[in-house]
Amino acid sequence: MGMNTLSDFDRGLLIGLLVGEGSFGGDGRQPQVTLRMHTRHEALFHWLVARFPRSRLYGPYHHGGRSYYQWMARGRMLVEDLLPILESALGPDIDSHATERFREMCRRYAAYIERERRLQFNEPNGAPDTSSERD
Repeated sequence: MGMNTLSDFDRGLLIGLLVGEGSFGGDGRQPQVTLRMHTRHEALFHWLVARFPRSRLYGPYHHGGRSYYQWMARGRMLVEDLLPILESALGPDIDSHATERFREMCRRYAAYIERERRLQFNEPNGAPDTSSERD
């Protein structure tokens, strides 16, 4: 699923979850968005995976007296499926702290994001090939 197939409600719930509970970062090689919450929110995690099937759900984990799931969007899936939604909706008018964390992730992994976007279009400059549309 992508930005065009999510309902307004889906986009709003996604943004609310990530602003309130999400982590924007990476592993030093690629960007990742992580959502970690108690196992009592299991249905919500399955809702996310149903809408973003290329994402990953880990858990449940049980340690330190805590039980939780962890949802991750990273790499190509993040760039192609999630970044367009976050870029179009997240701004300081929604939440300045979350916006800054998101922007920092995008700055830190800008080369990776650009490379994946170029690959998405199979073009060296990132533009879609429209040569077949020309006379």
